[in-house]
Amino acid sequence: MSDLTLREKFDRDNFVVEKLDNLINWARAGSPWYFQFGLACCAIEMMAASAPRHDLERFGVFPRATPRQADVMIVAGTVTIKMAERVKRLYEQMSDPKYVISMGSCANSGGPYWQHGYHVLKGVDLVVPVDVYVPGCPPRPEALIQGILELQNQIKSETTFGKSDSK
Repeated sequence: MSDLTLREKFDRDNFVVEKLDNLINWARAGSPWYFQFGLACCAIEMMAASAPRHDLERFGVFPRATPRQADVMIVAGTVTIKMAERVKRLYEQMSDPKYVISMGSCANSGGPYWQHGYHVLKGVDLVVPVDVYVPGCPPRPEALIQGILELQNQIKSETTFGKSDSK
């Protein structure tokens, strides 16, 4: 009986008795609002993921233009050393809990530019903590959707009030 999802329990009984952590995480995972932060060519793929063909909004994912209304930052593209300070400042403006998706090989590890350019950051994880890495150059919209689904699974397994079950 415990392997039923919240939706199945509600459909069956018309009420839900569940741990508060599970209810909060279910609501949080169902509506991650992401901060539109495209820096290079990966931003075009991020826009394509929001377009009608892939439609991120069917997963509850909604783009926001300000960090104060977002809880997910998708860093899409090459982060230069000059831009790193601004990335950190925007991350700090986001409300808690906040999550970061690193999209593309440039954001993950500097991409093809890190060997020949002194100005490229060797991964956005040097300035902000990254929760999910999406590989590719540039990654397809389906890869970003998979990364968002992975982030939703991570959010569902968090603990807010109780003890951690995973450790």
